[in-house]
This record gives sequence, C-alpha cells and structure tokens, in this order.
Amino acid sequence: MALNHYVTLGNSGLRVSPFCLGAMTFGEDWGWGSSVAESEAIIARFLERGGNFIDTANVYTKGHSEKIIGDVIGRDRSRRDRIVIATKFFGNLYPGDPNGGGAGRKAIAAACEQSLRRLQTDYIDLYWMHCWDKFTPIEETMRALDDLVQAGKVRYLGFSDTPAWKVSQAQTIVRFRGWTPLVALQVEYSLLERTIEGELIPMALELGLGVTPWSPLRSGALSGKYTRANAGQVKADRGERVTTLLDDRGYAIIDELIRIGRALNVSAASVALAWVQGRPGVASTIIGARRLDQLEQNLAALDVTLTPDQVAGLDTLSAPTLNFPANFLKAANGFMHGGATVNGEPSAVWPLMPKGDADRY
Repeated sequence: MALNHYVTLGNSGLRVSPFCLGAMTFGEDWGWGSSVAESEAIIARFLERGGNFIDTANVYTKGHSEKIIGDVIGRDRSRRDRIVIATKFFGNLYPGDPNGGGAGRKAIAAACEQSLRRLQTDYIDLYWMHCWDKFTPIEETMRALDDLVQAGKVRYLGFSDTPAWKVSQAQTIVRFRGWTPLVALQVEYSLLERTIEGELIPMALELGLGVTPWSPLRSGALSGKYTRANAGQVKADRGERVTTLLDDRGYAIIDELIRIGRALNVSAASVALAWVQGRPGVASTIIGARRLDQLEQNLAALDVTLTPDQVAGLDTLSAPTLNFPANFLKAANGFMHGGATVNGEPSAVWPLMPKGDADRY
C-alpha cells in the first residue's frame, strides 16, 4: 500500500490517504512537541509522499497547531483545496468560561469561527466532536453542526471518543430529520487497546462510519523502545499511559512485534501500525511524529504485509476482555442455527436442543 492509494471515508465520497498526519505535537506550547520549523518539514514530507489528510484540534498546543497548519496550507488556496483538514471542537481555551467548550450551539459556533481564523481557511473538511458532552442534548449539537454544513463552513462531520449508544442516537436522529450525517469515528485503537471491538467498531460498520484510530502505538509503548531487557530503565515520556501496560501481557505483545519485525526486516512499530490499518472498519490511521525521522519510520508501515499466521498470533496475544454480551453472543450461532452453516460461518449444535421431534408438544 502507498500513501497515495486513497480510500473513501465511511459512507461518503471524501477521499483520504490511508495514514492521517496527527498534528497534536505541532508547536512546543505544552513544553514538548515539534518546533515550528520541524512541524513544517513534517507536513511538507507528508504531502510530498502523497498524504492528503491532516488531523488537529482547536486545543492542540493551545491553538498553535491549527495556526501552523494555516501558515503552511490555509493561506495557499491552491494547496488548501488539495488537502483534507480535520479539526475538533469541544476543548475549552478560555478558563472560567462555561461556554468556552462543549457541544452546545454557542460553543460550536464560536469554536468553528476561531478554528477557521487560525487555519486561515473558509471551510473545514471534517469537523469532529472531540468528546461527548453529557450536558447538551444531542439534537442541539447535531442541528448546530448541520447549520455549519449548510453555511458552507464545514464539509463532513465525525465523532471522537463518544459512547457507541450516543453515536447511534445521533446518527439515527439526523437520518430521520434530514440533517447532515456522521461519516467518521475517531477512537483509540491499538494492540494494547482493543475494547472498541465490542461496541464501537461493529456500530461503525453498521452505520457507515470510517474509523480513524488514534494512538495506534499506545503513546509509544509499541514502538519497540520498551522491551523486557530494558524494563524500568527507559523513561516513558507519556508516563502511566505507557508504564501501566508494560506487564507480562504487554511485553508478550512487544516480543511478538519484535519477532515479526525481524522476520520482515522492519521495525516493531511498523508491524503494530500495519496490524491496526488492517482491522475491519479502519479507513485511515492517525500517525504522530515529533521529528521527521519518526514520520519516515511510521510511513514505512505502509510497505508491511502481515501473513494470516502473524495476524492470528498478534490477535491471540492481545485478545481483549469485552463487556457483556460480547462473550455470550459467541454461542449465538449454535443457539440460532443448530449446527448449520450460514454465510460461511459454521455453528456447533446447541447441547440443549431436542434430539427428536421438536413439535411433539
């Protein structure tokens, strides 16, 4: 796969590159991240390789991330129209202002105008709700977003970090009312975080939402930097987001990534990224990079093809514990089909099935 082998995002006609450039580290305003010059170099290299999808948020590096993207892309209209820019609302940049964040109409309208100004553009290609706002009726949020689309300020809509039942409610409401539907879902997904496979991924497949995973390397835990051999010796930049997962299960996954990487002559990170990008429902995986060499290392994953056995091995080691009724439903085929094969899926005979005439009563 190449970066310029584009895919349509969910049930839409929006073409995006299979890797999306995450811009959370653009700017050093949080005390870490990429300098302006390094950020600009990363963007330039990503575009040169054929990438066309960049993801940011109004709160990333206190708004500086959007400004950097605007300086490189927004002010050049011929370049701007060739690039898919995604940003998010919800985060609050104004301490003490209860309407400075969230998903109410006032907050959404203001956040959109501010993002347009920083991005130096008159439209946002994909506008994400960053998190679920439990204080705002979802009808208000979706109508406000539809108004932005009708005004030409936004092209497509998506949700990030929101429960499956709330996303489903929103999508059902807009379908019935003729408002703009959601086309994408942004959620954390990696070999160390697979619980979205219980509800969110099946929902996305059912409702036509393209999945764009964030943190596919779990904040670097799957980069190959942390191994059993150096356990406790390498400082984790993201603290407990990494260290809490460096247990027997985590190291077993890392060991397998390293083993597969050596067999394929690629990095452990490339194997981890290739696994995520190959999951059902995944459209474009969000990759982050603080340095140009990190970007190149991540893009190398596009050249990795995992064998079925390699995928199966990783699947087994990283198998998540899912919420009810996920495990209960594993027996549904036998309960339903009584040993018959349907749509290519065989079933075991339910042990409590009648052995003779089921109509004898």
